Amino acid sequence: MYPTQAKSFPIIAYICSENPVDIENVRYDLITHINYAFALPTPEGELTGVNDEALSLLVRRSHENGVKVGLAVGGWNDGDTSAFEALAAVPAKRGKLIHNLNEICDHHNLDGINIDWEYPKAESADAFAAIMKVLSHVLKKKGRFLSAAVIAMDDEHGRFIKPAVFDYVDFLNIMAYDWHYQDGRHHSPLEVAEASLDYWLGRGCPREKAVLGVPFYGRSPAVVYKELIKQDPKAADLDSLGPIQYNGLATMRRKTELAFRKGGGIMFWEISQDTSDNTSLLRAIHAQALTLQAEVSGSASVD
Repeated sequence: MYPTQAKSFPIIAYICSENPVDIENVRYDLITHINYAFALPTPEGELTGVNDEALSLLVRRSHENGVKVGLAVGGWNDGDTSAFEALAAVPAKRGKLIHNLNEICDHHNLDGINIDWEYPKAESADAFAAIMKVLSHVLKKKGRFLSAAVIAMDDEHGRFIKPAVFDYVDFLNIMAYDWHYQDGRHHSPLEVAEASLDYWLGRGCPREKAVLGVPFYGRSPAVVYKELIKQDPKAADLDSLGPIQYNGLATMRRKTELAFRKGGGIMFWEISQDTSDNTSLLRAIHAQALTLQAEVSGSASVD
């Protein structure tokens, strides 16, 4: 048995519809939120790609275990943001997207929406902010959350997100991975995690909304964590296996502490990539969060 996860430190999972996962046996006791990925927008503001049966089961099982469920909209999609760009340019189509998101929340009893537009350009930044403003208002009227996934740090993909967006979201999911790995560097070392938090905090994101993203896979090439453990059980205590660089247990604990001390939560991509034994990254995150919460509670009681 595991202690109940305290809700003051969000642990946010993604579940990808393209990757097989046993929804019945997700470790709901180790997470606070889960985002179902992905619904894909069309240029007209409609939504595609949702497996209604799987999403309904996920919502039911999550709610039975006190876990909130969001629908992630967009995703990397091979770098194709044309649908977002097209609908964002027309106010009526933006309104159609927001209407459809509200409808799917009602239909599936969802707790929120995660907008994963990777990434607004200079010419679409204002429209992105406008979508987030109205969507936030619509969702909050029914007690739902709004989050956004953003790139690790400043480059041509991240700089155009307006600071006003920080007011509209409950969580800013900072994807501190896949960072300039093409030249052979580690795509998600601890240094990138800390620099990513510093960047978005420096842009004005409130600490309590800054959620540090961590990967359950390595690069390059991309290999999921559980496959690395199959290759070598000792990989759990390392950060590299041959040419593949990833986050092992010790680094994941340090990142959890970083997110706890400097941010407002931790999220990971994605749940099917983890193991289910004592090498589990999620178990390491959860245990570390509980330890840190206990330390804070102990200090408070002493004071």
